[in-house]
Amino acid sequence: MDWLLVAAGLVLLVFAGDALVKGAVNLALRLGIPALIVSLTVVAFGTSAPELLVSVDAILSGAPGIALGNVVGSNVANVLLVLGVPALITTLHASGHDTRSSFLQMIAATLLFMALAFTGGLSWWTGLVLLAALAAMLIHAGRAAAKHRNGRSEEEVEGADPGLKGWKIAAYLTAGIIGLPLGADLLVTGAVSIAEAMGVSQTAIGLTLVAIGTSLPELATTVMAAIRRQADVAMGNVIGSNMFNLLGILGVASLVGPIPVGADVLGFDVWVMLAASLLLVPFVYMGRDVTRGWGVALTALYVAYGAAVLA
Repeated sequence: MDWLLVAAGLVLLVFAGDALVKGAVNLALRLGIPALIVSLTVVAFGTSAPELLVSVDAILSGAPGIALGNVVGSNVANVLLVLGVPALITTLHASGHDTRSSFLQMIAATLLFMALAFTGGLSWWTGLVLLAALAAMLIHAGRAAAKHRNGRSEEEVEGADPGLKGWKIAAYLTAGIIGLPLGADLLVTGAVSIAEAMGVSQTAIGLTLVAIGTSLPELATTVMAAIRRQADVAMGNVIGSNMFNLLGILGVASLVGPIPVGADVLGFDVWVMLAASLLLVPFVYMGRDVTRGWGVALTALYVAYGAAVLA
């Protein structure tokens, strides 16, 4: 029954998240925001909505370990799995697409979270710090969007439909807003029960089962980007989602309730998250393509990480 709850929650999260992204993307593009900015903000934030709802629900349900593990595990999965799996399908041509500024912001967000985590856990004041950093990043993205507002973009964005009517955009947004919290509640309820039955910590379940599940929207978006050979959307989605996971999701969740950070997470998982983020350097700064060989390596690293966590 618990696995059915998890499966139902994940299905609902995927469909509701997709509806939210489709509605938000079309609304943003109608406002004249260029595709790359949309991928770094609207698509990335929209596909992070499952993580946000799951983390908040976990705090309210008395399972803060799932909230923390969900974010840290999702960030690891975003780099190793969300880029690794599409690269097994086709090479992601990253050269010619400049995501250096966003990458530096992601690394800064990662280091900020780690510094706050080592203070003894996340509380309301650390949440305010994280949200303030998110606001600064949004202001920067807004200025970049305004600078390119009158320019035409040659890139497509997953979920974009120029002919989509206004009432359909509203319907997609409504479906996402209603479906996401319901799916999150089902997933958290099932995940807590599974952790208790397996005798593992809630954080371990959050780092693996929940993290993979809530990363499915990012994986779906990136697979489509790979098939359409839109490397900037794929890389931008991962970078933007990771920033929002750390600053937005943990920022909001910390305001809902305190999030203790265990010694295992401080000694291992946060460093794996940082190392995974730094693996993007060759693609972001050297213009290296994410080839099939890289895809195998990244996917294998995630499998090894998941095994280590559950062990």
